[in-house]
Amino acid sequence: MSVSPPPLRPALLPDKPRGFTRLLGPGVMLVGLAIGAGELVIWPVITARFGATVAWAAVLGVSLQLIINLEIGRYTLATGESAYGALARRGRGWVPVFLLLNVVSLDVPGWARTCAGAVKVIVVGLDGPGDPWVWTALTFAIVALVMFGPRNVYGWMEKIVTALVVFMLLGLLVIVARLGNGETVAELARGIASVGVKPPDMPPYQLLSAIVFAGAGGTANLLFSYYLRDKGWGMCGRLANSGESNEAWIPDDSSANADRWSRWFRHMARDQVIFFWLTNLVTILLFIFAALAVLHPAGIVPSNEALLYEEAVMLDTVWGPGGKILFMVIGIACLFTTQLTLLDGVARSCADLLHNNYRWSRRWSLKDWYRGIALGWMVVGTALTWAWGALPPFVFLLSAGFFGGIAMAVYCPLLLWSNIRELPELCRPSMTARLAMSGVSLFYIAFATISVGVVVQQLFVG
Repeated sequence: MSVSPPPLRPALLPDKPRGFTRLLGPGVMLVGLAIGAGELVIWPVITARFGATVAWAAVLGVSLQLIINLEIGRYTLATGESAYGALARRGRGWVPVFLLLNVVSLDVPGWARTCAGAVKVIVVGLDGPGDPWVWTALTFAIVALVMFGPRNVYGWMEKIVTALVVFMLLGLLVIVARLGNGETVAELARGIASVGVKPPDMPPYQLLSAIVFAGAGGTANLLFSYYLRDKGWGMCGRLANSGESNEAWIPDDSSANADRWSRWFRHMARDQVIFFWLTNLVTILLFIFAALAVLHPAGIVPSNEALLYEEAVMLDTVWGPGGKILFMVIGIACLFTTQLTLLDGVARSCADLLHNNYRWSRRWSLKDWYRGIALGWMVVGTALTWAWGALPPFVFLLSAGFFGGIAMAVYCPLLLWSNIRELPELCRPSMTARLAMSGVSLFYIAFATISVGVVVQQLFVG
């Protein structure tokens, strides 16, 4: 039996603390997700294969996700409720849909498999002992120690991810400074300007996956609302315990709320523009540039367990063997962070959807659901790696991007509808924001429809 969502009660918004740096975190967490997904894996592989032809798609993907994140943030700032709460308010039937989309678009085994392959190469070598599922189980075991160890997992992850983002940016700048030349810069610029151009042998679903992974991608963007709750931004500051409470509010129509809302939304928008959009865009273009300078001319297309090892050629040419090992260590750290953050996201979102929408699920606490789902998905992820161990990790990641694009085609219009229907006038999106989100929704709906059509044709028509 389903549970009705709590009423949105009028209340006074908490005041925003002064100082921009005191509230850093949510945008950086999304950048950390992106570095371990599209930037480190998907886009270097695509660049190695096709050159800079579709670099425009990376810019497009990050820019579209900025618009999406602003609407996710709008709802959570105004209500203290997660984005999944907004989607559930659109109808009980959406709950099982997003439970399924969460599992298939946050394809944790893809990153676990890639991280495991890199760990194997650096520990015992490419031809060393151990099947992929064994090394995948090892990485999951380490993730379990982190997830169920520190009391404040979010605070720990935020610090680690911030350090990784800074370190990766500095390392990439060194690579570009040593490898770059005018010809490579010009080729990248042409790729960015060639909007709409697609290599003939690149399937539409692969391009959709690449656009989705130019950023957090798929349902991973919805995790932004949990980071806002963890930091206590906006109406989230009213939650005594954001992990257990399903209370929700809306700002009452007062001048005090209008002023506070304006300050909170401007702060959230700056966080997303600087730490998600700009940092993400710079990082992904630096990775594309490095792959364009080294991998593409040499015809090196990373694959299988050697994915990170072959990408490490970028630093090998700059700093020698020590640079190669350094890149491997950084790459493993980024993949591990993504694996940890995505597994945390799968557990949090599925626990949220179950515990807050079904009466029978109240037999167990939200924390019990979180732990059970996380442990269960580790077992499932290891089993999938064992069953499909012969498949390269890139296939897992592309499938995650494909289903992530479908998820975005579904939740973008629902989220816009929620922000117009549920929020008071002072918090609703402007006409410009509505048109922008409508355009984003139409883009993902159209692209997902085309991609699904192509896949169905290939499967059943040949």
